[in-house]
Amino acid sequence: MHISEGVLSAPVLVSGAVLAAGGIGMGLKHVDYDRIMSVAILSAAFFVASLVHVPVGVSSAHLILNGLLGVVLGWAAFPSIFVALLLQAVLFQYGGLTVLGLNTFNMAAPAVLCFYLFRPMLRRGNGSRFAGAFCVGFLAVLMSTVLTSGALALSGDEFLPAAKALFLVHLPVMAIEGVVTGFVYSFLSRVKPEILKGVAA
Repeated sequence: MHISEGVLSAPVLVSGAVLAAGGIGMGLKHVDYDRIMSVAILSAAFFVASLVHVPVGVSSAHLILNGLLGVVLGWAAFPSIFVALLLQAVLFQYGGLTVLGLNTFNMAAPAVLCFYLFRPMLRRGNGSRFAGAFCVGFLAVLMSTVLTSGALALSGDEFLPAAKALFLVHLPVMAIEGVVTGFVYSFLSRVKPEILKGVAA
């Protein structure tokens, strides 16, 4: 769901960069020494998942995992996603440096918002915990798709077809991400709850 260089208007790019910088600053305040490894591992998972593209109709889609980063890292999802997108832009030319801020905000902001919306469910028993994590995974992708489609639409009417196609292609991804996030979060809460300490557990 990367937006490439040269597509968006300057006001959209600047707004995205400013919002991302604020989110990264907040995220760095929430990264203490004990959580650096978790941030790095999930940044690597986000990096790899975004590289595996699956054909869907005339387009393709890939896992995003931003909801998973949200439930495990909270605000720290911002710097984690930023690093992964920066490496993808530099190493593979996915996205780009001028759109890095907007791409970061579009992926990280929904993850953090959904995490705080469903945090009460994440703290309850196993059933509610899975349901809460599923909702975070599903809605984080949904909101990221809406934000990305909105950024394209704001940059010109010629991008409206691409914005609609982007949304439709990611409908199955939302369901898959919900299930993946639900299972991974439930598993971590049973076998490695200290990873979630200070965030949701």
